[in-house]
Amino acid sequence: MTATKAPTEPPKQRVVRRPGDRIFAGSAKGSGIFILLVLAGVAAFLISEAIPALTAPSEDIPGGEGLAGYVGPLILGTLLGAVLALLVATPLAVGIALYITYYAPRRVAAGMGYVIDLLAAIPSVVYGFWGLAVLAPTLVPFHVWAADHLSWIPFFAGPASASGRTMLTVGLVLAVMILPIISAIAREVFSQAPALHREAALALGATRWEMIKMAVLPYGKSGVIAGAMLGLGRALGETMAVAIVLSGGAGATLNLIGSSNPSTIASNIALRFPEATGLGVNVLIASGLVLFVITLAVNMLARWIVNRRADFSGAN
Repeated sequence: MTATKAPTEPPKQRVVRRPGDRIFAGSAKGSGIFILLVLAGVAAFLISEAIPALTAPSEDIPGGEGLAGYVGPLILGTLLGAVLALLVATPLAVGIALYITYYAPRRVAAGMGYVIDLLAAIPSVVYGFWGLAVLAPTLVPFHVWAADHLSWIPFFAGPASASGRTMLTVGLVLAVMILPIISAIAREVFSQAPALHREAALALGATRWEMIKMAVLPYGKSGVIAGAMLGLGRALGETMAVAIVLSGGAGATLNLIGSSNPSTIASNIALRFPEATGLGVNVLIASGLVLFVITLAVNMLARWIVNRRADFSGAN
């Protein structure tokens, strides 16, 4: 009997990296490190400039209630306007993305896509003037009706604002501003849904909506969430549109239709920074540090949500 030879492993091939590959890998790595250094530098600046406000006595802080009492209503106003914008914009953006991708004729879809994308190019000042001159007066009748019939809900407690410059108006303006961001990402994700899954659903007798529900939405869920979180980050940091529309300055309140509204962190900094001196500047920078932390937390949450669904692909 002859002994059988054990199979030998083929020799490993040496990977030869071209100079262009090494240059691209090095530049990409350097860009990533540079972004981290810039982020660390911004955080270090904000912390160093906010320390005097963090250690100052409460009576020296504007308002006399300490830094927490000063920043607290601003945090509430920032989150209230951004979350309201997200709740309004996300369903509309998903519906627009689905219509453009799977329902509209090709010529109509291309034109609608361009128009929606152009909304992102409009300056925030223009949105602010539109909200002040058009949207705010238009919403006054709704404010009055909500105060008369829905006052048992804290968000519509009233009394209604006569000018329409309310948190509800700001939320709708921000919703229009973040709509193209969420819609663009959702369109891109929906268009990449596996054709095999879509064709299989249609071949089994599913309607177009059933195909979307079973094959498109599960695939694009993480992309929609990422787009929504990106839009939320834009809404959190919006400055001029909110400063033009909102008549802020009041304490913490959930009333969306009243004339007294909490301002947002970004708009408060923009309006008060030119006249601030001494400790007032440090207080505004401390509020900017809070906004920095909130935005960073939102982006980290979005990344965590997307990574949870990273294993889902068109092949499984």
